Amino acid sequence: MPNPFSLSALLRPRPADGHKGTFGHGLLIAGKYGMAGAAVLASRAALRSGLGKVTAYVPQRLLDVLQVSVPEAIVLCTDDAPTHFAVATAVTTYDAVAIGPGIGTDASTGAALAEQLLRIGTDHKPLVLDADALNLIAQHPSLLSSVPESAILTPHRGEFARLLSAAGVEAADEAAVQRAAFDFAQRHRVILVLKGHPTRIYAPQIAGTAVGICPWGGSGLATAGSGDVLTGVLLGLLAQGYAPYDAARLGVGLHALAGDAATTDLGAHSVMASDIIAHLPDAFRSLTV
Repeated sequence: MPNPFSLSALLRPRPADGHKGTFGHGLLIAGKYGMAGAAVLASRAALRSGLGKVTAYVPQRLLDVLQVSVPEAIVLCTDDAPTHFAVATAVTTYDAVAIGPGIGTDASTGAALAEQLLRIGTDHKPLVLDADALNLIAQHPSLLSSVPESAILTPHRGEFARLLSAAGVEAADEAAVQRAAFDFAQRHRVILVLKGHPTRIYAPQIAGTAVGICPWGGSGLATAGSGDVLTGVLLGLLAQGYAPYDAARLGVGLHALAGDAATTDLGAHSVMASDIIAHLPDAFRSLTV
């Protein structure tokens, strides 16, 4: 089987005559009051991944934070949700959607997620689910039936354990976790990015236990907000038209390469999530030289 992390062949050339409409428009649903950073990091990462436009759908009280911190982003909010995601929004005009970083697990957020998933499914939009979106699904397992086929789910080990527990599945050791991850991807027809060292990608159309094991990414990635950065990168790639499995491989690889570049510059002890974003250009350049 070819190495699924041979990324240079996946990366598309960027046409010289392109414009922001050429490179997609992503919708990011992220943040709650006290967790604005998740929305900021994911928005910046999406734009650094080559996305033409990103709209951050955030609670009203985060409007000023996003406008100042990410002036390149469009910011959308509603007076009916001042502190947290509580009202689903239209997705028709977007090329891809990401949901989860920092949204919290309020009951009204769970209800909004349920409605949002139905809208995404109706409009057939590529989707990334991360962080609290996954925690809400673990709390309400019936939501899995509304997750569209080929959605990318990006749990870390704790989030995946909660998803398994909600399904009544126990995974006592590493081999059991890997089997459970493969079964989960097959059963729900999703692409599962199981974050860790190493990060593994499981996809329903590929036989075998693990679709790919990312060969890059060390302890520099083990920092608050790193997962939000990955979500932004994946959103950016999906909105640019990459197929979900290709976006997952390319996104995980770029994120890890950027983390390694940041570690080289700063040392593993000192890397922050914003440093990973700052080194995404190095990751892209490493695939084009």
